[in-house]
Amino acid sequence: MSNGINSRKIVLDLAVTLDGFIEGPKGEVDWCIMDDDMGFTDFLNSIDTILYGRKSYDLWGQYIPDEGVSDTEKEIWKLVHSKRKYVFSKTLTEINGNATLIKENLQHEVEKIKKEPGKDIWLYGGSSLVTTFINLGLVDEYRLSIHPVVLGSGKPLFNINQRVELNLVSMRKFTSGVVQLCYHPRELK
Repeated sequence: MSNGINSRKIVLDLAVTLDGFIEGPKGEVDWCIMDDDMGFTDFLNSIDTILYGRKSYDLWGQYIPDEGVSDTEKEIWKLVHSKRKYVFSKTLTEINGNATLIKENLQHEVEKIKKEPGKDIWLYGGSSLVTTFINLGLVDEYRLSIHPVVLGSGKPLFNINQRVELNLVSMRKFTSGVVQLCYHPRELK
């Protein structure tokens, strides 16, 4: 977490299948497990900003869970919706909901956001936004939760045009078999 003097970190935090997909072939995420011991609310409390692509924001940026969900899920969505949100899109002219639209100068705008005082920033996605951030070297931490499922096809997590060297900084295993790996980009020498 930042004290406002240094840049805040952009954290890519995503669930991914063992074979590297973030969605099934029809956009399904029913394979995604949310263990109580994952501490996702702790992660949400460590950030104050969420970065979305247009499609991800349309799906999840204003999502309201059904009445019958658990108290934990209600708390998670309350925390998600308490964050400052930015939506990156070249096609939208305006955005519905409590979010700021960024249409151009992505790198410049992100660098401005990182210099603002506050907590870390969650790069939520989608895949094209994640790809853009990786290709521009804007991801400070890769926090990937590998789920014990092989889909065989779907939307891949990475579609990048360069090698990215990473250092493993932590690893956690959860009761469901999900393994969370946290990497930082390797400093170039």
